[in-house]
This record gives sequence, structure tokens and C-alpha cells, in this order.
Amino acid sequence: MAGRGIRLSLLTRWSALLATLLTLGILIALALTRLFPGQPVLVLAICLLAVIPLATITIRAQLEHILSLFRALTGTVTSYKDGDFSFSLHWAQNDELSDLVAAHNELGRVLREQRLGLVQRELLLDTMVQNTPVAMLLVSEGGHIVYANIAARQLLNQGRKLEGNRLNDLLDQSAPVLREALARGGDGLFTVDSSDTPEGEGEDVYHLARSSFNLNGRKHELLLLRQLTQELRRQEVQTWKKVIRVISHELNNSLAPLTSLAHSGAELVRRGQTERLPQILATIEERTRHLESFILGYARFAKLPSPRLEQHDWKAFIARLADQVAFTLTGDLPDEAACFDGAQMEQALLNLLKNAHESGSPSDGVSLDVQRVQGMLRIAVQDRGPGMSDTVLANALVPFYSTKRSGTGLGLALAREIAEAHGGRIMLANRDGGGLAVTMILPVLTAC
Repeated sequence: MAGRGIRLSLLTRWSALLATLLTLGILIALALTRLFPGQPVLVLAICLLAVIPLATITIRAQLEHILSLFRALTGTVTSYKDGDFSFSLHWAQNDELSDLVAAHNELGRVLREQRLGLVQRELLLDTMVQNTPVAMLLVSEGGHIVYANIAARQLLNQGRKLEGNRLNDLLDQSAPVLREALARGGDGLFTVDSSDTPEGEGEDVYHLARSSFNLNGRKHELLLLRQLTQELRRQEVQTWKKVIRVISHELNNSLAPLTSLAHSGAELVRRGQTERLPQILATIEERTRHLESFILGYARFAKLPSPRLEQHDWKAFIARLADQVAFTLTGDLPDEAACFDGAQMEQALLNLLKNAHESGSPSDGVSLDVQRVQGMLRIAVQDRGPGMSDTVLANALVPFYSTKRSGTGLGLALAREIAEAHGGRIMLANRDGGGLAVTMILPVLTAC
């Protein structure tokens, strides 16, 4: 805290003090010279005996205050180092040291506010972590649990404390599927049978996510277990509702004309006017085939069998594909044969290539590229259409989602289902210069 009054710098005050002491010494010397004329040595001795103790006492008194301030500064800095920012200092003089004390006190105030903010944020974060429905476990390299929230304690130890326990010991008392999910490594879904518990409803679906990082120089792993049962059930209901709406709409669009055509045919037969019957029957056949194709499309998606893996030569496979749909092959095909279900992969690529043509892309802008990169197969279908908006990109792989007026929303969803059945994934991205790229990433299997 700065002192009150006129500001005097340290240099000014010490200069004034030394000047005062020097003046006092000169006056004492002049007085002694008159008392002891002709004896300079005696005058000098008496003068030194009088001035030196007085100067020592005066300077020591001044320095004692400064040294006391330095000791206080050392103590508060040590307290800051220990995390205690509650101290402040006072200096009565209005000089450079008062500025130092003011800056020091301001630093303490800022540190106190920062500490209070950190404590409040830590409290908020801990409250959020503890009350989140996601079970969180922080496990050390040795397998001991370092941190666990309420959801994790309820899931693994009936609400009791988990810190300090070994994760493997707790897993021995848990559901086998949980142990298997953790043993497999990586992220994934698993299902726990909860029918034996009082609140169980048959099966609970969990998503396991894990990540490793270094904490205080040691490797730790964060495990997140999220129950998805309710969300999946809600999503399942919404999906079924959408399926029913789509099927009902398609059935109504097909059955209404069929009913009208059948009635018209019956009237013509009754009147004996049979010349239009072939046209009516052809229309009925066309609508029936469309309806059959529509229903079979849903059936294929709902009942996709497990892939029957076989070795396929890329040149022969691409040639069969080219006989059914037009595209430009970019790059060289891999020399090694690939292991996949030929029928399913052909269906997936036909859907993707058909979508590329229907996007509005020029025919010569639809291309297929097959590469083997870092132990993975990369199959890309590209076009030069308008691409997709962010909203469409986010929903394009969702079953039954379609922006086409007559689309079923199954083409991309079926391609994704086939890719995932082969242990891969599918990605969508807009291309530079316009167009869309749909890429299937599949693992390279050494044997079928």
C-alpha cells in the first residue's frame, strides 16, 4: 500500500541523510577547532567518535525497515509458492519500495482471484463429472483406479468407492461381456443381460470409449462407459415410424392406381370392350413390379446376410461392374486379389455409382478408384455433381433418409452396412471444384 504525503525517492532520502550527517560532522569539527586550537588530531578523533556512532545508529534504523520489508517479501513469495495468496504488505514511505509493495499486493490479489476462479471451475467440473450418466474411470499403468465418478461406482461396485482398487479385481465380479469388451481393446458396443436384476428390462446396451495419455509422466487410460439402451430404443421407435410412413406412402401410391385400373378393366370386360385390356394389364404389371422391387429393397437391407468371403481378381470384378453401369476407372488396380463377398460388394458399388449418375454429374465425371494404401483397401466413387450440404452430409448414411422425391434412402445405408460387415467403414466428402467422393475403407484380409 502506498504511503501518504510528498513522494521522495530512495536516492533523495539517502542523499539527504548522508548530507545531514556530513553537515553535522563539519559543524562538530568547527566547534571543536575553536575549543582545541592547534590540535587537529584531537579534533578529528573526537569528531569521529561523535559522528560514527550517530551515523551507524541512523543508517541501521533506516536499513532495518528495508530489511524487514525484504524478509516479508521473501515470506510472502514462499507462501505464494505453497499456494497461499492471502498475504499482503504495507510500506509507510512514498518511494520506489512502496511501488514494489503495491505491485506485490496486486499480484497477490490477481493470484487470489485466479485461484478462486480455478477452485470454482474445478468444483463445477467435478460436479458435472460426478453427476454425468457416463461412467468414467481413470486407470493407472499398473491397473489401479485413480478416479471414478458416481456412475462408475454404481456400475462396478454398488456405489462404493473405487479409487485404489485394481480394475481387474472389479471386473472379475462384473458381467463377462464387460471383461471381454475391455480385453478386446479399442472402442465398441456391447450388450449386458439385465433381466435378472429387479429393474432389468432384458438387455442393456453400452458404448465403451477409451483413450490413453500421460499424466505426471506416467501412462494412464480413461475409460468411458455410456448406457445407450434408452436412446437406442427411442431411435428404434423413430426408425420404425419412419419405415412405416415410407412403406405406407409407397403402398398407397401403388395400390390406389392398381385398384382404379382393376375397376376399369372389370368395366371394360362387362361392356365387352376388351381392346384396352392389354394396356391396363401392362400398367398393372409395371406397378406390381415396382412395388415388388421396393419391398425387396427393404428386405435386402433388413436381412443382409453375413459376408461370404472369397478371393476376387480386381480386373474381372471391375469388368463385371462396368457391364452394368458406366464409369471411368482412375489409376491402376491392385495386382493382389482381394477377399470380400462379391455379390454384396457389387451391390454396394452399383448403388454408389447409380447415386453418382443421379446426382446430376456428367457421365464422364463419374469415376471409380481402387487403391491399396497402408494395409487397407480404399475404394472411392467420385462425381462432379453439386455435392452435399452439411445437413445432408450429416444424415446421408442414416437409413431411409433421402433428398430425392422418389428415393428410398437405402442406397448409401446399404453400402455402409456392407462396408461395416466387412470390418470397414464408409466416408463422404465434398470434392474441390464440385462433386462428391464416397470412399469405402476395407481391411486387407490375408486369407478368406
